[in-house]
Amino acid sequence: MQQISTVTVGEHPLTPADVVAVARHAAPVIIADSARERVAAARAVIDGMAADPNPHYGVSTGFGALATTFIAPERRRQLQLSLIRSHAAGTGAEVETEVVRALQLLRLQTLASGHTGVRPLVVDAYAAMLNAGIAPIVREYGSLGCSGDLAPLAHVALAAMGEGEVRVAEQTMPAADALAAAGIEPLVLVEKEGLALINGTDGMLGMLVLALHDLETLVTTADLAAAMSVESQLGTDAVFAADLMALRPQAGQAASSANLRAFLSSSPMVASHKGPEDGRVQDAYSLRCSPQVHGAARDTMAHATTIAERELASVIDNPVVTSDGRIESNGNFHGAPVAAVLDFLAISVADVASVSERRTDRALDPARSHGLPPFLAHEVGVDSGLMIAQYAAAGIVSELKRLAVPASVDSIPSSAMQEDHVSMGWAAARKLRRAIDGLARVLAIEILTGSRALDLRAPLAAGPATGAVRDLVRTVAAGPGPDHFLSPDMEAVTELVRSGAVLRTAKEHAHV
Repeated sequence: MQQISTVTVGEHPLTPADVVAVARHAAPVIIADSARERVAAARAVIDGMAADPNPHYGVSTGFGALATTFIAPERRRQLQLSLIRSHAAGTGAEVETEVVRALQLLRLQTLASGHTGVRPLVVDAYAAMLNAGIAPIVREYGSLGCSGDLAPLAHVALAAMGEGEVRVAEQTMPAADALAAAGIEPLVLVEKEGLALINGTDGMLGMLVLALHDLETLVTTADLAAAMSVESQLGTDAVFAADLMALRPQAGQAASSANLRAFLSSSPMVASHKGPEDGRVQDAYSLRCSPQVHGAARDTMAHATTIAERELASVIDNPVVTSDGRIESNGNFHGAPVAAVLDFLAISVADVASVSERRTDRALDPARSHGLPPFLAHEVGVDSGLMIAQYAAAGIVSELKRLAVPASVDSIPSSAMQEDHVSMGWAAARKLRRAIDGLARVLAIEILTGSRALDLRAPLAAGPATGAVRDLVRTVAAGPGPDHFLSPDMEAVTELVRSGAVLRTAKEHAHV
C-alpha cells in the first residue's frame, strides 16, 4: 500500500493534492507551530472585544438579520450553541464521506490561519476528528453558497460539540460516542467561534478540487476513447498532426491532439487505409474534431484550477481578525468565484460526453461505420448487439445537458433580505459530481463499443495502446458473440475508467 504523507495545516496554502490525500485516502493532518501562535494572538483580540461595551458583529451581537441585536456576556455561550443547532438544518440524502472530509480539512485550514479568532483548542479538535476518521453526517440540501456553506459546516460544528450523528468506518453513531471513543473533548463554543466554524465556501471548494482530480483522468480517457473510435471506424489520424494544431494555438487542443497521436501511433489498422485510394475526403466532426472539444474542456479545467488554487490560499470568514488586530466584516464568503467555474465545468463535461456518444452511435450504424455489422451484433436480426448500450449513453448525455444549466445565476434571497444575493455554489458542485459520474459511464460505453469494433476488424490489428486497452476490457467484458446480459459489462468497464486503469494501460503502451 502506498504510504500516505502527513499533511501540515497552517504553514502554507493547501494544495489540491493535499485535499485529495486527506479526503480520499485518510492522510493524517498536523497543525504547524506557527499556526498555533497566530491562532492564539487572534483569540486575544477577540477576548478584548468581548469585554468592550460597544457591539462587535459576531462577538457581542446576533447574526444575519439580527446583526444589530446586542447580546449580554452571560448569554453568549448560549448564542453560539443556538447558532450551530439552528443552522444544522440540512435535509435530504447524506453527502459522501470524501466531501465531508474535504470540507472539514478546508475549514481547519481557515481556522489555523489566525484570522478567525477561535481558540487553539478548536483547531486541535477539528484536526483530531479528521485523524480519528470521524465524518459528521451532512445532508445534501441546505446551502445557498452564501454566507458560504452554512448548513453543511454547521453539521460539522454540531458534531464537534458532541451532538448529531457521524460516520466512523462507514458505521453511523452519535457524535458524542465517537468523540468519547477517540478521546476528544466536545467543544463548548465562546464568542465568535460559532461564526468562524460555519462561514466558509469549504464544501463547494472541496467538491471543485475533487472534481478537477477526477477530470484529469476522464478527459485524457476521452482522448483514448476517441482514438479507439477513429481507429475502429477506419478514420484518419492525419488531422491530428502537430503542424495543423499549431495553426490554432489553444493549449488544451494541443494536449488532446498529442494524446490522440500517441494512442494511434503504430496502428496497422490506421495504416491499412492511408492514401488517395481510400476515397473519403474527411471524417465526421465527432471523429475529426475530438481534440477541439476535449481541448476546450482542458482549458476550462485550467481556469477552474487557477480559481481553486486561489481559494485554497484564501481565508474565508466573516468577520475576520486582520493582521493589525482589527475585526472587520467582509463579503469574502460569497461563493461566486467557485460557483461560476463549477458551472463552467459542467458545461464542458456535457460536451465531452455528447461527442463521445456521437462516436459510439457511428460505430453502430452500418451506413456510417465503414463495414462494421449493424449494432456490432453477432447474428443481425436475432441479436441486438450494443444497440441499447447506446440508448444508455444517450440518456445520460441528455441528463448532462440539463445538469449543464447554470446554478450560479439562480440567486434567491434569504435571511429577511439581508442575504439578498447568493451564489448557489453548493448546488453547482452537487450537480457537477453527478455529471462526472455520467461522463465516466458514457466514456465506458464508447470504450466497450470501440473494443468490440476493433475485434470485428480482424485480421486487421489494433495499435499498441488501443489494443492493450481492448485486452484489458476483455478481462471484465465479453467480446463479439451472441447477446448476453450487458449491464454487468458496462458497470465493470465504468469501474476501469473511473479507477484510471484504462488510462494507465493506454499510457504504458502508447508511443510518445
